[in-house]
Amino acid sequence: MPLSRYLKVYEDQQRPGYNLLYSTLRGSSVRIANKTLELARAGTLVGPEAEPLQRLGFLVPDLDREREQILGIIDQVDGLSRVFRGIVVLNLECNLDCGYCYEGGFRGGVQMSEATAVLLVEWLVREQISQGCDVSLSFYGGEPLLTPDLIRRISEPLLAAAREHQVRYNFNLVTNGTLLNRALAEELTPLGLNGAKFTLDGPPEVHNAQRPYASGAGSFETIVENLAAVCDLIPIQLGGNFTQENYREFPRLLDCLLEYGITGDRLMQVLFTPVTPQAGCSEYSAGCASSSASWLVDAQLFLREAILSRGFATSKPKVSACVVELKRNFVVNFDGSLYKCPTFMAYPDLSVGHLATGIADYRASHCIRNWQNERCLDCAYLPICFGGCRFLTLLQDQPLSEVECHFDFLEATLETFLLQNQSYPSPVPKGAPSASAAPPSQVPA
Repeated sequence: MPLSRYLKVYEDQQRPGYNLLYSTLRGSSVRIANKTLELARAGTLVGPEAEPLQRLGFLVPDLDREREQILGIIDQVDGLSRVFRGIVVLNLECNLDCGYCYEGGFRGGVQMSEATAVLLVEWLVREQISQGCDVSLSFYGGEPLLTPDLIRRISEPLLAAAREHQVRYNFNLVTNGTLLNRALAEELTPLGLNGAKFTLDGPPEVHNAQRPYASGAGSFETIVENLAAVCDLIPIQLGGNFTQENYREFPRLLDCLLEYGITGDRLMQVLFTPVTPQAGCSEYSAGCASSSASWLVDAQLFLREAILSRGFATSKPKVSACVVELKRNFVVNFDGSLYKCPTFMAYPDLSVGHLATGIADYRASHCIRNWQNERCLDCAYLPICFGGCRFLTLLQDQPLSEVECHFDFLEATLETFLLQNQSYPSPVPKGAPSASAAPPSQVPA
């Protein structure tokens, strides 16, 4: 059997004469001796040594069949999914005045109308809930908690419809964290609230300079107090936006959290991402960043080590694709217009429809499956890239038919990411089942 295309081989620094293999398609890892690797590369490895490599996806029966599998993997995921995931923009209002605000040019006291909220509920019940699909929404803004009544008016009928059709409805909040206190979280939880994403842009003096209230006062203390008050009630993801000038200050933020009693087992994940200098959506576009600029590679490795070494969880390499590729994921803007990605709301020509008229065929306009080319299909990193981020392609003044290649970034970071994962077992949030990262398997020499 030949070796899979979708794997990376690294010399084992802890054990001379051995190698660490990582499957980008399966997320599995294994240690094997040099001689075993030579036989595997020659396609002549058989017997007990071959069995674990087959089971873990390193040896495959046929490379053509593997290519067929990867060509159809997103269609397979879409076919199996019975969950609609939507980002709902409730307003363009905010109580903070972030210096890098991605939406400042669009703001002006605008919020979703009652009529649009009704359309949204009707659309979700008709197109999703009544068809047997669960619905999971992310309420976004602006600041969604400036319009909490909209959350109630949307969630109450959706929750009732979901119960009637024996499916699930839930929602999370993408919030700056200034308004989500414990009392409000307790009120919203029965309506389906099952998580929130907060943002802290560094230790107090850095955060307060980047994300002050509109009055100019600092927001750090309020956010951290709210975070401490709700993190045992709902799962919390903590994000932060860094620059080349300030990323080395972010470990002090983690130390501040520990001083407040916010330990790794009280947060689902911490993820710091670079500021993207373009209108869009900070909480989403930043997470797509994969630049191979030397400072950003250094920053990502430095910050990931800081997060993990202090006992917090962070993102891991995994099979993933741009949200544009997934057919049950949409963004609903405050006016009822539909998009495939929140960052596309700055580009009206990338709207894919409206709640009142339905979804248009966007396959050509959004260049769906642009990664189905020889270069990408032969790349070991394809399963954890799938053509990268469409928004970053736009920022580079490239057409959406072009992929946003992650090769250089992953060449510079993946090995260290894997070694970090081995060094720091993932913390288990309180009340969650144990799920720490397993060490690599080992094939007998």
